[in-house]
Amino acid sequence: MTNLGKYNEGQLVYERVAFPTDTETVQAALKKIGIDGIRYEEIFISDYDGPMPQLHKHLGEYESIDELNHLACLLSELSQDELAVFEAVMDSGEYTGSVKDLINLSQNLDSYSFYSDVHTEEDLGRMYLQELEAVPVPEHLIDYIDYEAYGRDARINEGGHFAPGGYVQGGHSFKEHYHGIEDIPDEHRVFSMPKVPIREQMAAYQEMANRASLTTERSAPKVDREER
Repeated sequence: MTNLGKYNEGQLVYERVAFPTDTETVQAALKKIGIDGIRYEEIFISDYDGPMPQLHKHLGEYESIDELNHLACLLSELSQDELAVFEAVMDSGEYTGSVKDLINLSQNLDSYSFYSDVHTEEDLGRMYLQELEAVPVPEHLIDYIDYEAYGRDARINEGGHFAPGGYVQGGHSFKEHYHGIEDIPDEHRVFSMPKVPIREQMAAYQEMANRASLTTERSAPKVDREER
């Protein structure tokens, strides 16, 4: 999290916060980078890091801290298999337009089918015909099937996608569970301005007043007086 006001003044002042997090940690980070709700109120996110780089590509500089924490809480509850599905759907580009989309995706993973050992159209064709027996094939014809062609048609017809982790398809029963910030549970809401002691508040207001006064003096127009 980075102090926007200081950044505009030429200073890069930031603090890393691991999500999921809590209000106390967020307040401490804000205070450390100079956010006091008086002189400096705005932040932006200058960098993301973690074990899921595919996710970072879909997150922006001005995301809601509460939404990010809600998403992180939901992801922390997923199994490794569910996370693999989440990453595969993200790789397809579906439901990645906003944090809202990603939150809803994390709550709809059961509407997708994911096959971690399927990486090509031939793999897909063999799985459907030999393992799942989608179409009865006489044993003496098994070696004469064009599995790649069958897999290609299957992928196109069902709108599937080959991700680095495997093959994913589905999402037809996708439901929007999350509509906006008002749906975030209280226990996932963490953004709050740090509590500043009265003495520090007064000092901050005085500093702002001094800056305003100095700016006014510098911008006052000079009046040319003619000699008489």
